[in-house]
Amino acid sequence: MRGLAAYARTRNHKAAGAAARKAAEVFLTRGLFRRRSDGSPIEPSFLKLHFPLYWHYDILGGLVAMAEMEMLGDERCEAALELLELKRLADGGWASEAKFFATSKEPRSGTAAVDWGGTSSKRMNPWVTAQAVTVLVKAGRLSP
Repeated sequence: MRGLAAYARTRNHKAAGAAARKAAEVFLTRGLFRRRSDGSPIEPSFLKLHFPLYWHYDILGGLVAMAEMEMLGDERCEAALELLELKRLADGGWASEAKFFATSKEPRSGTAAVDWGGTSSKRMNPWVTAQAVTVLVKAGRLSP
């Protein structure tokens, strides 16, 4: 979806834009994280903030995509935006609550050579914070 949206934006490609919006609708009909059947979270890990996401998903990743597509004003983003705001730490930042990699100096599957700031429910992660601030500013919920 993000790739299609970027291609549509940079190449003025209407079919790619339509495909990206169709994909966005799949996320939006689920409020970015809920089952359509009963409104419960699709996957518990969707509610935790991660960096980097790699090929995984969480609410911040969904909100970043909606921001890139200028769709944060859609009321179906509301619950995910509220959840993101609730995750703000006392110091003003956001934590990376979980990760999808292990750090290693030796290249191998499932590892990263970069320490992306670690995980903690109480310590700000600069990468997650930068994304959260960007999303909330674009949504008009935080002053730049």
